[in-house]
Amino acid sequence: MPTPPPAPPLDLVAARLRSALGEPDASASVTFLGTERIEVLRFADASAGLVRYATLGMSAAPMADPTSTLADPERGPRAELLLTLRGGLAPTDQALRALATFAATPQVEGLVVAPGGSLDLGQPLWPDAPFHSVLVGEGGGLVPDLELPEPLSPVRFLPLLPMTPNEAAWKRARGAEALQERWLSQGTDLRDPTRMAVSLAE
Repeated sequence: MPTPPPAPPLDLVAARLRSALGEPDASASVTFLGTERIEVLRFADASAGLVRYATLGMSAAPMADPTSTLADPERGPRAELLLTLRGGLAPTDQALRALATFAATPQVEGLVVAPGGSLDLGQPLWPDAPFHSVLVGEGGGLVPDLELPEPLSPVRFLPLLPMTPNEAAWKRARGAEALQERWLSQGTDLRDPTRMAVSLAE
């Protein structure tokens, strides 16, 4: 019998998300001019009081270095984005468009999204949110990296950590590691959608 063709990468990504997070209880899709559709899935973790949002579509193509003159259609970093928040404290479901916007950044701006980087929406992530931007965290935790058939590069699932404007400015001046150390030293609950900015005074 002939070997069946490999599953499309996004089907494999969706299966990995479901195996790690369960079945989504809601989803929405957004298409920006000149880009492929980005879907955002919502996963409720009632036992922990959390809601998780995951993008699906960002990894359809590898991210290209904006300085490269020729993009490789197969090799290059691939990623999807994850946002975990405490449920019921704020209208965080309205962050779906913000997440789709971040996920479309590689297509729209030629940006390679990687741990330690930041993404700025320029407005609250959801109505009245104290956060306008996010810090990109390290992958491989909540959702393990997904190996794709050769020659495709693996997909990483990168957590997003909301930042207040003051925290974002401090991160630009001091670096991502310094901000994460400040969060850790002060026991900051990064999943609290109503938290105040961490104290940045020396």
